[in-house]
Amino acid sequence: MSDLYCVFGNPIAHSKSPAIHAAFAAACGEDLVYEARLAPVDGFAAALAAFVGEGGRGANVTVPFKEEAFRLCDTLTPRAARAGAVNTLSFADGRVSGDNTDGAGLVADIVANLGFAPAGQRILLLGAGGAARGVVEPLLATAPATLTIANRSAGKARALAEAFAGMGTVDALNFAELAGKSFDLVINATSASLAGDALPLPGGVFAPGALAYDMMYGKSETPFLAQARAQGAARCADGLGMLVGQAAEAFAVWRGVRPATVPVLAALRAALNG
Repeated sequence: MSDLYCVFGNPIAHSKSPAIHAAFAAACGEDLVYEARLAPVDGFAAALAAFVGEGGRGANVTVPFKEEAFRLCDTLTPRAARAGAVNTLSFADGRVSGDNTDGAGLVADIVANLGFAPAGQRILLLGAGGAARGVVEPLLATAPATLTIANRSAGKARALAEAFAGMGTVDALNFAELAGKSFDLVINATSASLAGDALPLPGGVFAPGALAYDMMYGKSETPFLAQARAQGAARCADGLGMLVGQAAEAFAVWRGVRPATVPVLAALRAALNG
């Protein structure tokens, strides 16, 4: 019987993760089945327990369950512990182990696929929830000039900044306080694009030559990227490459082999645009 894996989320029907992991498994000769599972917003723990009861070996976790997944873990990798959010779960001997591969996937996409070097650059991270928590440490590890976290609630942004203050220069603001500031890389870690909402970003946020990056992706340009382009961003990229990168990292955690990402990303992009 094939080993069973899945991704939990709400919503989840749009997920490309089953196709990605099927491609990885075929390329690496691994025998597994990977499904997308919708969990009720107030029923993630029960859905997870049911999956483990079916013999599930591991699971990815997406919006809105990453912080709840963190709380359900018996053990955590150091990067997951620092993030306070989990997107990769492993099950063995009745214990739940948590990891966070989001940041590795994001940085790999920005550096390797997009050719953007974050070192010495001014980075703005929009949002302070589970998606943002998972990428702060890997972004700081690239040695930016500054990392600024902006959120509708400045208090939540400050709490996140303080959690990583010992790793680099991290500022925290609300969106209105961004007025008069410019950034070389602006990353959207909010769920605004899922909801089709625009963010209250003041003019001038995007410095000349700036890259706008949305962790979300879609068949057409996301609302955030459309907004970024209108406000002067020189380059725009969605999160499809991050999705493939974090999936490859999770696959390596589970199976001990790291799949190639470039052909899978190219196939996904062609299918999305086709």
